[in-house]
Amino acid sequence: MDGFPILSIMLLVPLLAGIGCFFVGTNASRWLALAGTLATFALGVILWANYEIGGSQWQFTERAELFAGFSYALGIDGIALMLIMLSVFLMPICILASWSAIQKRVGEYMAAFLFMEVLMIGVFAAQDLFLFYIFFEAGLIPMYLIIGVWGGDNRIYASYKFFLYTLLGSVLMLIAMFWMVAQAGTADIPTLMQYDFPVGPQFWLFLAFFASFAVKMPMWPVHTWLPDAHVQAPTAGSVILAGVLLKLGGYGFIRFSLPMFPDASAQLAWLVFALSMVAVVYTSLVALVQHDMKKLIAYSSVAHMALVTAGLFAFNVQGLEGAMMIMLGHGLVSGALFLCVGVIYDRLHTREIDRYGGLSINMPYYALFFMLFTMASVGLPGTSNFIGEFLALAGIYQASTWVALICTTGIILGAAYMLYLYRRVAFGDQKNADAAAMLDLDKREWAMLAPIAAVVLWMGVYPESFLAPMRADIATLDARLASAAPDGDSQLQAGAPRDTIANAMARPEHEEGEGAH
Repeated sequence: MDGFPILSIMLLVPLLAGIGCFFVGTNASRWLALAGTLATFALGVILWANYEIGGSQWQFTERAELFAGFSYALGIDGIALMLIMLSVFLMPICILASWSAIQKRVGEYMAAFLFMEVLMIGVFAAQDLFLFYIFFEAGLIPMYLIIGVWGGDNRIYASYKFFLYTLLGSVLMLIAMFWMVAQAGTADIPTLMQYDFPVGPQFWLFLAFFASFAVKMPMWPVHTWLPDAHVQAPTAGSVILAGVLLKLGGYGFIRFSLPMFPDASAQLAWLVFALSMVAVVYTSLVALVQHDMKKLIAYSSVAHMALVTAGLFAFNVQGLEGAMMIMLGHGLVSGALFLCVGVIYDRLHTREIDRYGGLSINMPYYALFFMLFTMASVGLPGTSNFIGEFLALAGIYQASTWVALICTTGIILGAAYMLYLYRRVAFGDQKNADAAAMLDLDKREWAMLAPIAAVVLWMGVYPESFLAPMRADIATLDARLASAAPDGDSQLQAGAPRDTIANAMARPEHEEGEGAH
């Protein structure tokens, strides 16, 4: 596919479909949005099929100089490929989820989602620093409108809070970007990933980027916008917010903070660990006492993302691979859980957990899907989240036994609140006649949930198909971090090989490049 601009076409298809939604009728806009997202997903499958594992780091590159210091530069590595695939896979499902739930300004709603898809793909494919920033920040606008126009009763407050939180940190990041370009003489991201910035300024650059990415993740204590946004957003808005937008912060750490500021990342790893430990335990305990299903799942997302940040800053291959796999698995599972909430909300128009109960009697297929996604969220072996949590904890353990121990308690609490939620919704007595009268899944809802269920099981049974495209890029990042990597705690400072656990998982192709902490 040399010379074929597939990334530009993947940006163009949803853009044109989104514009078209403004000029067609209500029902036609639904079909146009579905066709546009399915076409983009098909292009994504072609992209994955033609990605050369073991080839050059940056593939499908495109570049056009627009004006001094700014270029239209696209290209992906394995990490970006998998996040693009997550985005284009979830988007048609979001359109299906909105098919009957959205009845006002349908054309504008569908256009907002299609424009969101353009911006998400652009974030992961951008190879120019300022092009990345444009895509990164512009993604705020469609989600702001989706929450503010089509959200719940308190949507205005939630949309403003979402916008202001995420915008504030990004202003600092833009200032840091100007300094970096002036220092390095280029805005090319692959070049900057190899550039050695002075150790002193790295500290401030790291904090500037951290201000933006920590809010996007979101990390404790700047997570408070997320529950409000999820509760007020329509179902599909929650799916794409949890499924993809939260991953922009993790991607930012992988693409910018770690490779560009490795010394500062090592110096401040303790801060990331501290915030991650608090978030894992605190938000899990908060989730346990929620009465609103969406709020419970939103707090669980904060806990899962805290495990991602801890894995990223463990400074080893297992932590990095685990963080990526958690992001992919969480994107699927949290999106599916919000869809499950949406299915019963469309019938009863309440998210109160106590209004349900015994749904396995009258909605057995729904209860089956809900159980699968609940087990995946808990990290049951054979589902998508298990391999990510296993690798991340293995990497965190090599960095610090205490951090690993506290993160593990968060996983135990995760099992408590998810199983508690499932028991109250699917089992028990049917106390409410309206809930007992609800019909099981229709064809559209099957089409939403079955593909995610299939990928959750595929990822759990054969995770190598998802790890393989990313492995070389993660090894490159690990090599970049090797000189700055901090020592682990006292149990691991005696020169223990950093790949002790990985050796048991048989990766001979990278053993030579991995040193010791």
